[in-house]
Amino acid sequence: MYDIRFPHLGITFHNLKDGFTIFGFEIKFYGLIIGIGFLLAYFLVISEAKRTKQDTEIYLDFFLWLVIPAILGARLYYIIFNAGEYFEKGKGFGQTIKDLINIRNGGLAIYGGIIAGVITAIIFCRKRKVKFLVMADTVSIGLLLGQILGRWGNFFNREAFGEYTNSLFAMQIPTDYFVKNGSFSSLRESGVISDAMVNNIVTYGQGENIMHWISVHPTFLYEGLWNLALLIFLLIYRKHKKFDGEMGLLYLWGYGLGRVWIEGLRTDSLMVFGMNMKISQLLAAICVVVASVIIVKKRMDYMKENTGKSS
Repeated sequence: MYDIRFPHLGITFHNLKDGFTIFGFEIKFYGLIIGIGFLLAYFLVISEAKRTKQDTEIYLDFFLWLVIPAILGARLYYIIFNAGEYFEKGKGFGQTIKDLINIRNGGLAIYGGIIAGVITAIIFCRKRKVKFLVMADTVSIGLLLGQILGRWGNFFNREAFGEYTNSLFAMQIPTDYFVKNGSFSSLRESGVISDAMVNNIVTYGQGENIMHWISVHPTFLYEGLWNLALLIFLLIYRKHKKFDGEMGLLYLWGYGLGRVWIEGLRTDSLMVFGMNMKISQLLAAICVVVASVIIVKKRMDYMKENTGKSS
């Protein structure tokens, strides 16, 4: 029930649970991985701040400012565009509040965290008299590292996967996992587990050991690999940036471009109210367009300035 298979790659993860228990308290890998992601992002940002001769104490203060707003923003974004999951008729007030604050099983949206992070950074920079664009360049690479690691929380939760596929990277999840935690029916109704997945269920074993598996796109892996490539590019390019804010804009452009493609594969996307449109895909497309326009304009301004100096 807890296995995950990548059959065409010959990889099987056996008995891969979504958490563990210490002294009677259940710890979910999702939350643990998010926490580790924050720490690794911080250390990378501090390293970049040292390289560019910035005050590292500023970034320690900023991360202390950032943690709670980023989590709240990511959670609020998810709740707003998935309200039906939390505000159900007949559910008691206490249970509703409990469900709203329980993030151990997932329910965080990265764009909500980014929006909250940008707002927090603007306020922080004004109070501390720090250049926002310089901070955006520095933080962008740490953000990417945190996102790369954070997607593995989705892997342990068996969430954020895509539509049915039997391609090379197809990931297989046993239906018993969803039946056991009581989510199979609701996932079928919402379309997260689609008709194509059910119609192409794979069966292994015999008799009492028989198991049924859905085959899906591991979109968490696609996004992680895309972000890794983008991070490597930014680490190589950072010494050649032409203006403050360019790294942050390249992050928005690169991440948005990948998200437009990857979000199109997912079956669990949050939708724009009353529209058959994925909100994260729409925001990603807007980020690509806006970042492209600003980068081109800033590049042209840079070329004009340097042409004038050389002449």
